[in-house]
Amino acid sequence: MTAPTTGLKATLQHDLQESIRAQDKVRSATLRMVLTAVSNAEVSGTQARTLSDDEVLAVLTKEGKKRRESAAAFADAGREELAAQENAELAILEAYLPAQLEDAELDRMATEAVAEVGATGMAQMGQVMKVLQPRVAGQAEGGRVAAAVKRALQ
Repeated sequence: MTAPTTGLKATLQHDLQESIRAQDKVRSATLRMVLTAVSNAEVSGTQARTLSDDEVLAVLTKEGKKRRESAAAFADAGREELAAQENAELAILEAYLPAQLEDAELDRMATEAVAEVGATGMAQMGQVMKVLQPRVAGQAEGGRVAAAVKRALQ
C-alpha cells in the first residue's frame, strides 16, 4: 500500500486509515502502536521535531525486534496464542521494513568493513561496527551484525 503523500510516516498514517475502513483490527492496532512510537520519538529529547524516513525506519526496526523477542518468550512459555498475535504484528511491521540481508551477504559486508578499517583483532570491533552499521541499517539486527563482525575478525 502506498500513500498519496511521500514519506514513511505518511504511508503508515494512510495505511492505518485504510485498515480502519477495512475493519482489520490487528493491522489497525499494530499501525496505531508504531505511529505512537514514532510520535514518542518525535517529542523525546529537548525539542520536538519530525523524524526523517531513516529515523522512522529505525523505530519500525525496534518495534519489530520487540515483537520477535516477545513471540519467542511467549512460545517458550507455552503461550502459543500470544506468540501468534506477536508474530501477526511482526508480519505487518516487516511489510514496511527493507528485506533482511542473508547471512552470506552480511558476512561478505562484514569482511569488507574489516578490510576497510584494517582491523586485525577483536579490539577493533567497535570501529568495524561503526563503519558497517549504517550500511545495513534496517536490513539486519544489531546482534546479527555483531556476530558477522566477530566471524570476520576471527
